[in-house]
Amino acid sequence: MIVLKNKTLGRRATLRGLGATLLLPWLEAMSAIGNRASAASPAHLAPKRLVFMYTPNGMIMNKWLPENEGKGYTLSPTLAGLAPFRDDFLVISGLDHANGEALGDGPGDHARACASYLTGAHPKKTAADVSLGVSVDQLAAAELGHLTRLPSLELICDRGQQAGACDSGYSCAYQNTLSWRSPTSPLPPEVDPRLVFERIFGPTGAHDSRAKAAQAARIQERRSVLDFVAKDAKKLSGGVGKADQQKLDEYYTSVRSVELQLQNAAHIPTPRIPKGAHRPTAFPATYEEHLKIMSDLLVLALQTDSTRIATFIFSRELSNRTFPSLECFEGHHDLSHHSNKPHKIAMLEKIDAFHVGQLARIVAKLKATREGDASLLDSLMLVYGSGLSDGNKHQHRNLPTLVFGRGNNTLGPGRHIKMPPGTPMSDLWLSLLGRMGVKVTAFADSKGEISALSA
Repeated sequence: MIVLKNKTLGRRATLRGLGATLLLPWLEAMSAIGNRASAASPAHLAPKRLVFMYTPNGMIMNKWLPENEGKGYTLSPTLAGLAPFRDDFLVISGLDHANGEALGDGPGDHARACASYLTGAHPKKTAADVSLGVSVDQLAAAELGHLTRLPSLELICDRGQQAGACDSGYSCAYQNTLSWRSPTSPLPPEVDPRLVFERIFGPTGAHDSRAKAAQAARIQERRSVLDFVAKDAKKLSGGVGKADQQKLDEYYTSVRSVELQLQNAAHIPTPRIPKGAHRPTAFPATYEEHLKIMSDLLVLALQTDSTRIATFIFSRELSNRTFPSLECFEGHHDLSHHSNKPHKIAMLEKIDAFHVGQLARIVAKLKATREGDASLLDSLMLVYGSGLSDGNKHQHRNLPTLVFGRGNNTLGPGRHIKMPPGTPMSDLWLSLLGRMGVKVTAFADSKGEISALSA
C-alpha cells in the first residue's frame, strides 16, 4: 500500500514487486495539487485527450442539422440517439473545407474530402508522389506524443490500399488516411484489432515473458540500426541535389520519429490489461462487431494513457459497404448518389442513424470510465464528422460536425453553434490545438479561433 501526505505522485508512477510492473491509473495525487483540497474540478487535473472520428460519403443534412440554435435547440432525427448525452456535446454548423473542392483538378471529391479533413490542405492530384499537409492530430502528437507510449493511434474499420490510384487519379492514400505526419508521409490506420491490442499492451499469450524479451531485443537492435541509417542519410544529403535533399530530410525525420516511439516503448512501462479486457482472437466477422471491438480498444488506450491522440475511421471514403442488419442491401456510396429518390434517401437516413448509434455507445463508455470524481469524457475533446455534407452533390460546405467532452472545462457543450457562412473547418482545429496546449497562431486556411466553444 502507498501512503501519500502532501506529496505529488508522478503521472507515470508504477507499483513494482516480484518482477512485475503495474501502471497506476490517473489519481488526484498525480496533480500538482497532490492531496490538498481544491475547489477545482478533478477534470482539470487529468491529461487532455484529442480524438477524431470520421464517417464517409456525407449525410442527409436536413435530417442531421437542428433547425434552431443555442442551448435550447431541438435534436434532429439523426441525432436523436444522442439524447442521453445532449449536455455532453456541441453541434457546430457552417464549417467549410474549401480546399476539399476541385480547384481546377476535376473529379475526385471523395479523395479530397478525406485528405483535407484534418489537414485543411488541397491534395496534389497524383497516384504516386503524394503531397498534402500535416494533419491537426499529428501537430498535437509532435508536441505531446513523448508523454505516452504511443504518440498517436490510427484506427479504421474498413480495409483499403495505400498505394496506386483510387478516386479519379488520386492516390489511394488520400481517401484511406486521415493522419499525415508530413505533406508526403501519410500514417496508414490499423484495421486488425489483434494488432491494435498488441500495440497498446505488447505481446500476450502463453509465451508472454519470452515474447516480451524478444521484443525488447528487437527494440534495442532496431534503435542502433536506425541511428546508423540516420547518420548515413545525413552524410549523403551533402552530395545530392535539392529534391533528393528534401526526400532525405523527410526520411531522416521519419526515422527519428520511429526511433522516438521505440525509445518511449522502452522506458514507459507497458500498462496492465484492465480487468475484463481480452485480446481479440480473430478478425471480426461483422461490421458491427468490428466497430465495437475497435472502439473498446480506443477507450482502453485512452484509459491506460497509452496515447492521448487518436483518429478512428468508421469506413473509408467511397465505401460501398452494405448494411444487411438495416435491410440496406445497396452500397453506401451508390446510395449517396440518390438523385432525390425517396427510398434511397430513407436507407441513407438509416445508415446515418446507425453510425450515430455506434457513436452513442462509445460516448456512454467514455462517460462511464471514471478518473477520480470526473469521467474520461470530461478530459476529452472528441470530434465526429465527415468531409462531405451532401454526398449526392459532393458538397464540402456546412460539414456535419459534433464535438464531445469538456476538454478539462475548456469547452461548453450542450449547444448548437451556427458559424457564419464561409468559416473554415481549420478554425475549429486551431481552437482545439490551443486547448491541448499546442501553441500555434494559424493552421492551414484558418482565420482565427472559435471563441463560442467555451461559452
